[in-house]
Amino acid sequence: MSAKLHDLHVFMSQVTEEMASEYRRIFSRAPDDPGTAGDEVEENWAKLLREWLPPHYHVRTKGRLLGYDGTMSPQIDVVVLKPSYPTKLLDKKIWLAQGVAAAFECKTTLRSDHILDSANRCVQFKNLFKPRTGSPRLELSSALVFGVLAHSHAWKAEGSRPVDNVNRVLAGDAAIAPTPAHAIDLICVADLATWWLIRQPRVDIHEGMGDPIQLRGRMGGNWAISTAMCCASLNSEGQHPGFQPVGALLAQLIQRLAWDDPAVRDFADYFRLAKLWGANEGPQRLWPRSIYSEPVRDEVEKGNVYQGLDWSGWSCEIN
Repeated sequence: MSAKLHDLHVFMSQVTEEMASEYRRIFSRAPDDPGTAGDEVEENWAKLLREWLPPHYHVRTKGRLLGYDGTMSPQIDVVVLKPSYPTKLLDKKIWLAQGVAAAFECKTTLRSDHILDSANRCVQFKNLFKPRTGSPRLELSSALVFGVLAHSHAWKAEGSRPVDNVNRVLAGDAAIAPTPAHAIDLICVADLATWWLIRQPRVDIHEGMGDPIQLRGRMGGNWAISTAMCCASLNSEGQHPGFQPVGALLAQLIQRLAWDDPAVRDFADYFRLAKLWGANEGPQRLWPRSIYSEPVRDEVEKGNVYQGLDWSGWSCEIN
């Protein structure tokens, strides 16, 4: 007899069924009116975020971000505005960048070129935000969470390997981001998988990574910074029976919001402990230690990166 699923996983299954139903409806009409289809896709995802994020966040669709220096971003499909965002400006469609917690591009059916285009735009969006200093977390992540959301994907032919296809594109687009802080944070394909970026402030270089001498030369010493775009899919080995990609998306987004909003940390921890993240893995990419400011680099050099410190900017793994 199988173990009873946690109700939270049941809720996520219901959400997934609703998304699938909406995808079929929107997809059938998209050739006749692609503009309306795109609007409906955005509203589907905005509705999901409104219903599942803490109520003090504001979710809006279709607008642009305004940097502190007057620079305007490309158009974005969905934004999550911080609780402190001025009420007067909530519906102006030009959002003050520092008041935006997360921004998402939405696709009906994900294709490879969508990911590449989003990776380029992600750098543009994150350049609106001042670089942060003072800890590995601050220096390896942006104040903006940037992601790509899709109902489904284009790789439906027999024998297709959609997860591998996305992983390949992500490995190729990695060079687009000049630092870990400029990389895409989240990708969710509702009927396939969720990907999220994790950061390790320090990994020691060893032979299993390749030629240690060459790597130490490239990285500037005997340790480096590591990132991985972890993937939790419906078909991941050892996957939790109740796993749903939308659950992983919500859990990872709330995890990221909680770094700067302690009021939601209890829920972030709860979603993690309830296994909404699911079983996941992803290839490692190394970055040179020169990405750090000198004070942070010196502390990491001393080994001041810690195991098991929840919500510490000096933790050995940062989601």
